[in-house]
Amino acid sequence: MEQLIPIMNRMQDVFTQLGVSNNIDLPQIAVVGGQSAGKSSVLENFVGKDFLPRGSGIVTRRPLILQLINGPTEYGEFLHCKGQKFMDFLSIMKEIEDETDRVTGANKGISNLPINLRVYSPHVLNITLIDLPGLTKLAVGDQPTDIGDQIKDMIMTYICRETCLILAVTPANTDLATSDALQMAREADPEGHRTIGVLTKLDLMDEGTDAKDIMENKVIPLRRGYVAVVNRSQKDIVGKKDIKMANAAERKFFLSHPSYRHMADRCGTVFLQKQLNQQLTNHIRETLPSLRDKLQRQMLGLEKEVAQYKHFQPNDPSIKTKAMLQMIQHLQQDFERAIEGSGADGVNTMELSGGAKINRLFHERFPYEIVKMEIDEKVLRKEIAFAIRNIHGIRVGLFTPDMAFEAIVKTQIGRLREPSLKCIDLVVQELTNVVRAVTEKMQRYPRLREEAERIITTYIREKEQACKEQVMLLVDFQLAYMNTNHEDFIGFANASSDSQNAENTGKKLGKVTNQVIRKGYMAINNLGITARNKNYWFVLSSESLSWYKDGEEKEKKFMLPLEQLKLRDLESSFMSRGHMFAIYNPEGRNVFKDFKTLDLSCETQDDMDSWKASFLRAGVYPEKQTSEGTVGEGEEEGERRESVDPQLERQVETIRNLVDSYMKIVTTSCKDQVPKIIMFLMVNDAKAFINGELLAALYSTGDTQNMMEESADEALKREEMLRMYHACKEALNIIAEVSNVTLGGGASKMSTPSYGQSNAAPARRPPPPSASPRLPPARPAPGGLPPPLVPSRR
Repeated sequence: MEQLIPIMNRMQDVFTQLGVSNNIDLPQIAVVGGQSAGKSSVLENFVGKDFLPRGSGIVTRRPLILQLINGPTEYGEFLHCKGQKFMDFLSIMKEIEDETDRVTGANKGISNLPINLRVYSPHVLNITLIDLPGLTKLAVGDQPTDIGDQIKDMIMTYICRETCLILAVTPANTDLATSDALQMAREADPEGHRTIGVLTKLDLMDEGTDAKDIMENKVIPLRRGYVAVVNRSQKDIVGKKDIKMANAAERKFFLSHPSYRHMADRCGTVFLQKQLNQQLTNHIRETLPSLRDKLQRQMLGLEKEVAQYKHFQPNDPSIKTKAMLQMIQHLQQDFERAIEGSGADGVNTMELSGGAKINRLFHERFPYEIVKMEIDEKVLRKEIAFAIRNIHGIRVGLFTPDMAFEAIVKTQIGRLREPSLKCIDLVVQELTNVVRAVTEKMQRYPRLREEAERIITTYIREKEQACKEQVMLLVDFQLAYMNTNHEDFIGFANASSDSQNAENTGKKLGKVTNQVIRKGYMAINNLGITARNKNYWFVLSSESLSWYKDGEEKEKKFMLPLEQLKLRDLESSFMSRGHMFAIYNPEGRNVFKDFKTLDLSCETQDDMDSWKASFLRAGVYPEKQTSEGTVGEGEEEGERRESVDPQLERQVETIRNLVDSYMKIVTTSCKDQVPKIIMFLMVNDAKAFINGELLAALYSTGDTQNMMEESADEALKREEMLRMYHACKEALNIIAEVSNVTLGGGASKMSTPSYGQSNAAPARRPPPPSASPRLPPARPAPGGLPPPLVPSRR
């Protein structure tokens, strides 16, 4: 079972040498303690050699992953110096110092990038430990003021992992309750299941005191208990006292001390080493199944994305050409799906977009804008009266002049230009949003994305102008000829007799008794502080507006008849939310209880536009906006004096009904023709251009090679993904050997390869596919990543 530790060492090497930020938590032991707690001495006692840097202040400034491996020869190897054996342990100490300074500088700074050291010796047991910087509270020299927090954050990133055992080193001659190591261990491991306590400096305790109660787990209990050790003193270190002699003195101390002699077999460096070996082995065995599952899930998640990179060569022209064709093909498909709504991949479940948004503009927003542009009834009747009298001139007219009808209708038709052009602008805006969204997948090639977006947007703008010209022509067509023989036109004969009925049917066009038009949530904003912004479930029918407590429609709050109600926009206040509009009675009557208005709000502009369009279908029209403002009392009095002629009143009513009847025909035609013009000249043309001419337009720029230059972020992402994929793959292959090494009946002892040897698996493991070989990594750069790992293409 001890062979599990070398397997974890190999997995640790795989992730480190590929420059992968290891988010797979491998089982390991992290050594935690304050400065001068004796962490370095404990580790050196394991090896039996002096090899860790010493000095004042923070000496350990990078995590040191120390892999102890039992072997016949005594030497050390660094992962960043692969192939080089350090036979002299003083040279190991110097290399640790130089490698630390290379990344952190000489100003006592710290870094999360670990140093991997593997020590072979016949005097060690297989253990993997991580020596972390000692806890400190004050900055010295050029250290940042928050150095203590930086070190604590670094330590917590290791010990918070469920797969990490915590070796909390605490001096026995201090109060255990104030131990920084145990305090951090308790934060990361509240139950104490992963924490092993180590007591140092027992020989320095005051006379008459001992750590017996602590070692018997009576003071601050830990599930894995405490182990006491006696390290060399500073005098011994300066005097170069041999560690073997120090271990012998340690053994003598515990056997001769009256408080510890009965537990001497459970104390000392040798026992601690065996205990850590056994506990780490058991810990690995417990966590190995979940580790394998996590690696498999991560590899499966990466396979789809890695597939497109396996044979990728950034500078291969054929690869660039193929990538460009694929990008354009995906853009064509995505644009088609966005407009036509085909396919289920990447459907937006948060808001309307693309074709659905354009459909709403055609059938809800555009009709609402047409109704909204109608002028006030009083102003219209006044204009009709002036037109009739001016046409008659000095004569008294005996008949209703048709020229008055034509003059008023032309004015009304001309006002259709504004909502029609606004509809085109909104569609162009949505098409631009669609183009921006579908080109996001091309961000791997920023110049290609920018050029494709520019070409498509320019084409849409050209079509926008043609579309606006055609809509203007449509309005001009309507102005050119008044078709008073249209089958839906009421004609002069019926205008007078049906005047009142025509007005009512015009306002309630399309209504069906008790038909439910829309349901949904809205908030009422003028019911007081307690009920403000509370959502209710509204049901809008052709005759009433009802709201309930919720969508089950069991508890009805109120039912509001829609007769004679109007609609107007409101500005959102700091006490309200979303987009607001109000329902009111033009005659000033109360609409709901004691409220003259019912203030409603929706979360989005699209929801509000949809509700407004639904109210139009129910006959609730927006308030009329006039450019002349409110009619004054003098004007109203003058109007009454001018309207005393009953013959003029009848003629005004007749023209008003004729205008209303004819404008229904024109607006119906406009609401039908404008969307068709937009679809034909702009939307469908844009689709045809993207499918048939975009690629040629890109090639015509003559700069396709530069357009296919990868962004630096994308190249880094690809390299990191490939590294992680190969690391997961190699780690799974290593785990696959566990059954042969630890569970096989006659499995031979597995040898642990050195850093200078290949990590190739035994012959029974199939070799990796030749399509994606892994290049040997080089020495990591200062930033922590080796040169880009790109599989060669065969």
